[in-house]
Amino acid sequence: MKSSSKPWTPDGPSTVVFGDNFGVLKSMPDACIDLIYIDPPFNTGKVQKRQAIKTVRSAEGGRVGFKGQNYATVKGIVTSYNDDFVDYWAFLEPRLEEAWRILKPNGTLYLHLDFREVHYAKVLLDALFGRECFLNEIIWAYDYGARAKKKWPAKHDNILVYVKDPENYTFNNEAVDREPYMAPGLVTPEKAEKGKLPTDVWWHTIVSPTGKEKTGYATQKPEGILRRVIHASSNEGDWVMDFFAGSGTTAAVAHKLGRKFLTIDQNPEAIEVIQKRIGDGDLNGSVEYVSFKP
Repeated sequence: MKSSSKPWTPDGPSTVVFGDNFGVLKSMPDACIDLIYIDPPFNTGKVQKRQAIKTVRSAEGGRVGFKGQNYATVKGIVTSYNDDFVDYWAFLEPRLEEAWRILKPNGTLYLHLDFREVHYAKVLLDALFGRECFLNEIIWAYDYGARAKKKWPAKHDNILVYVKDPENYTFNNEAVDREPYMAPGLVTPEKAEKGKLPTDVWWHTIVSPTGKEKTGYATQKPEGILRRVIHASSNEGDWVMDFFAGSGTTAAVAHKLGRKFLTIDQNPEAIEVIQKRIGDGDLNGSVEYVSFKP
C-alpha cells in the first residue's frame, strides 16, 4: 500500500483509501463524484461488534454431538468500533458539507441512518442542499434484531436521498430490480411478469450470519440494498463514493456493476476486510490501495 497526500484523481483507478475521510474529502476537487452513499455510525452510544461463533471438539465441552464426542462453543470478537461521539453533528456536518461540494451537478447523495439522528439530518440537508433537492426518504425494513417489549420494536433504517439539481439528476428506473405485485390479478399478465418499480419502502433481509456475503464486519449492509442504489443513481463508468467504507459493500457492488469507486476508512480492520473481499487480482489491477497522509 503506497502512501500519498493526494490519494485520488478523477482519471485514476478505483481506489481504497486508508486514512481520515475528512482529510481526503478536503483534498478532492469540486464536482467530481456522481454518487455518494454513506452509512456513518448511528450514534447509538454503544460499541458495535460482530462475533464469530464456532463449535470445536473439546474434552471439557458441555455439548455431546456426533459419536458421543464432546464439543464446546467458542466466541470471539471479529471486529468492532466505537459508535459514540461527544458531539455527533460536529463530526458529521462538515463531512456532509464536503460531500455536497464534491458532487457533480447531476449527482446524488444517499445518507443511511436510523431513527436516532435522521430527523436532525433532514433539517441539516434541507439547509445544505435546499428543500427542493430532497428526493426521497427510503425506509429499509427488515425482520431481525430488536425485541423490545415496552415499545414497538425498531425494525427499519432510514435513507435520505438528496440531489444536487432537482431538474437534472440520474435516475434509471428501468435498471432497478423489480418487485412482484402484491395483487398480480389486478394488473395485466405482462405487468405481473415484469414486476413493479420498488416504492420508498424496501423490504430486504439483513446479511445472513451464514450467507456467502458475510464478512464478519460489524453493521455490514447487504449487497441488494447497494445494487438498487447504484443501479438507480449512477451509470456505467461513473464514480461512486463511500467515505465510511466499513466492510466494502459499496465498492464491491460498484465494481460488479461497472462503476469506478472511491472508498475510505481509517479502521485497519475495515481495510483488511475490503482487501479480502475485493482484492486486486480479479480486478486486473484496476484497484489501488492508498494510505493517506496529509
